[in-house]
Amino acid sequence: MASLAQHVAGLPCPPLSGASRRRPAAPRRPPSALVCGTYALTKEERERERMRQQFDEASERCRTAPMEGVAFSPEDLDTAVETTDIDTEIGSLIKGTVFMTTSNGAYIDIQSKSTAFLPLDEACLLDIDNVEDAGIRPGLVEEFMIIDENPGDETLILSLQAIQQELAWERCRQLQAEDVVATGKVIGGNKGGVVALVEGLKGFVPFSQVSSRTTAEELLGKELPLKFVEVDEEQARLVLSNRKAMADSQAQLGIGSVVLGTVESLKPYGAFIDIGGINGLLHVSQISHDRVADISTVLQPGDTLKVMILSHDRERGRVSLSTKKLEPTPGDMIRNPKLVFEKADEMAQIFRQRIAQAEAMARADMLRFQPESGLTLSSEGILGPLSEDPAEESTDE
Repeated sequence: MASLAQHVAGLPCPPLSGASRRRPAAPRRPPSALVCGTYALTKEERERERMRQQFDEASERCRTAPMEGVAFSPEDLDTAVETTDIDTEIGSLIKGTVFMTTSNGAYIDIQSKSTAFLPLDEACLLDIDNVEDAGIRPGLVEEFMIIDENPGDETLILSLQAIQQELAWERCRQLQAEDVVATGKVIGGNKGGVVALVEGLKGFVPFSQVSSRTTAEELLGKELPLKFVEVDEEQARLVLSNRKAMADSQAQLGIGSVVLGTVESLKPYGAFIDIGGINGLLHVSQISHDRVADISTVLQPGDTLKVMILSHDRERGRVSLSTKKLEPTPGDMIRNPKLVFEKADEMAQIFRQRIAQAEAMARADMLRFQPESGLTLSSEGILGPLSEDPAEESTDE
């Protein structure tokens, strides 16, 4: 041990100095971060701290005094809801505001503790894919009818369709009473007739009440003038007649009058022309003075043309038409149909004058062979009593 101590003591040892006793320097902070022994917060940190304090204060108020500053208590709110006079009986009307829509309907705020829902199939008289198609969007204020209640959660089931149906039936009764012609769109049919949509309601038109011979397929999608035969809301029965509606239009058609028409279809014997809802036949022999071998070379479905009324059977709803009588020159309907269209009214006037002259001549011939009739024909073609005293006739004049 002594020799070890002597050996260690004999090792060289550097002298101690002040530099060797100094501690390592601590990392320096920015001068601005040290204020009076505390670190200063940045602007963003101060704002977050302020918001945290406000949140803590608000949370404490909610925990200790939740009703502070509120003019009524929860009990007052329950009492107000219970005493609110809202009629929720089935069939009653209630005003509400749409606040949310879904693929199945819309939720309605009716200012009541009860939930109210408008199903998609009760949103409109028509068939729609979503409530927005009927104009039902959040914020809409409307009057609804209560039609049911869900016993599970006491949700009230509302309807707009029920209200619209009542108004539609009332409108149909009014139109029937006034004998007014309405327009209906054919949306379906069967072997007995077609179904037409009128004032939002589905009505039946028997084929016996259709003015032209046609099928349901041919009428599908078309609009027909209709009159009301039977309007029975209780039985949901609405019967319509196209034939009666057409009778009014046909009464205005005179022999020799010119009307605008559209080619509906072509047949080997002629073309069917739609003249304002009335189907008339333009026979192949009445198209032109020249022979028409193939109607499709002259007319096509959808063509617009002017035709003359030759005759019509009001009982059977048949109308005979002609473009042949409107040709300025024989064969113009084949070679220049545009000219026939332009000159149609002028040629019809000439045709009517010829008819009037022919009738006057026929009456004159009849009187010439039947003087005992006591009638005479004026220069205007008007029948009148035969005067026996020419002097008296001149005196009267």
